[in-house]
Amino acid sequence: MKKTVLWALAVVVLLVNPTQIPAQKSTETEKVVAALEQQWLDAQEANKPDLSVPLLADKYVMTDADGKVYDKAGFIALQKSFKWTSVEYADLKVTAYGDAAIAIGLWKAKGTDASGKAIDAAERFTDTWVKMPSGKWQCVATQVTTVNL
Repeated sequence: MKKTVLWALAVVVLLVNPTQIPAQKSTETEKVVAALEQQWLDAQEANKPDLSVPLLADKYVMTDADGKVYDKAGFIALQKSFKWTSVEYADLKVTAYGDAAIAIGLWKAKGTDASGKAIDAAERFTDTWVKMPSGKWQCVATQVTTVNL
């Protein structure tokens, strides 16, 4: 009996063709978080950092490429010191883990800082999103690393 079950299992495994298994589709959570990432990018492109405030959790933290850590208020103040002429994402990927999601990608921007100095930036970022008890998704942490393109 055991040999029959093992042979039957082996046949089933051999008959399953991995190319016939449908590719995993984006989950609803991944689509929602990707749309929120786009909202955030749109706020930067419009030079209106206050539009990103609702996207950030009260205890949001951002670690920049130099290792400096900002809380939500500090991050928004930092964003207000820049004037962007162009911003874009490349390679945005979102992966859901229940009530959490990770968004990674490449952020590229051109503009000026508070002193008028030109900026041409490229950074890899990791954003951690959490579904809050209210049901609303918010970013709780960001980590960025400067990249040379």
